[in-house]
Amino acid sequence: MHEVVVISGKGGTGKTSITAAFAHLASMRGGAMLCDLDVDAPDLHLLLGPDRQEEHDFHSGFEAVIDREKCVACGTCVDLCRFGAVRKPSGEDFAGYCIDPLRCEGCKVCAQFCPAEAIDFKEKHCGEWYASGTRFGPMIHAQLYPGQENSGRLVALLKKEARNRAERLGLSLMLCDGAPGIGCPVISSLSGASQAVIVTEPTPSGLHDLLRVAELCGHFRIPAGVVINKFDLNLQNSMDIENFCRERELAVLGLLPHDEVVVRAMVQAKCVTELPATPFSEALRTIWGQIVDFEPRAAARPALFQPTPNI
Repeated sequence: MHEVVVISGKGGTGKTSITAAFAHLASMRGGAMLCDLDVDAPDLHLLLGPDRQEEHDFHSGFEAVIDREKCVACGTCVDLCRFGAVRKPSGEDFAGYCIDPLRCEGCKVCAQFCPAEAIDFKEKHCGEWYASGTRFGPMIHAQLYPGQENSGRLVALLKKEARNRAERLGLSLMLCDGAPGIGCPVISSLSGASQAVIVTEPTPSGLHDLLRVAELCGHFRIPAGVVINKFDLNLQNSMDIENFCRERELAVLGLLPHDEVVVRAMVQAKCVTELPATPFSEALRTIWGQIVDFEPRAAARPALFQPTPNI
């Protein structure tokens, strides 16, 4: 299966808009399994309007819960908790303690040493994941609750589900909208991918973050290509990025001009390729053609800790 993951070294580069356009173009050539792996702040659904067909709870980690009827208010848990998670309920007569779920780190010390055995250690409900249908094909996506962690584990779950369903549906292409940055969610997003598409922009921070995410792809030997979005806002920086890619043997898949069609498409909850053709959408079609024709092969592993290019 050809698995394409669209990522970026930072947020706000246009990654999701580009992924949505790829989903539209893929639907014209046999279709693809779509997967939104940016579970901390998903927004691919805003453009694709998925119809949720399945909803599943996501549990990860554990948190303590005090049974107020068993609690004898001895204060042992208060003394032992190093995170300040045990507190007195506000606005109530004192009749025992409770756990602040936003502070609880799941260390289990309070449950282990509670003399009254009044503390349960339950699996934590961190969010939900969904199987949906869209106008461009099936989609797997999720939403973590505010402040919840373990997004890397959720990303791995989504990829597993997406792969299994793609095989059952006979789809040979999987298109993923990855998370920005180089953290655990991104590493999980790249796991098993056959190609990464890195979206960057012509700014000093864009080049700096491109360096980091390119090294990440190289470390895991994931072949990567680069798309420079809004390249015409700073032609010198765009040239610097192209030179960097040439030095690191990274393919520049294409240059996307600054175009108001992106905003117009967002307002209409559509992809840019669904609107009348513009230089931006035509460049996207050319880039997608290169991705579809790509022959997966292992990327060369770059030397780490190379100095950041001067820009």
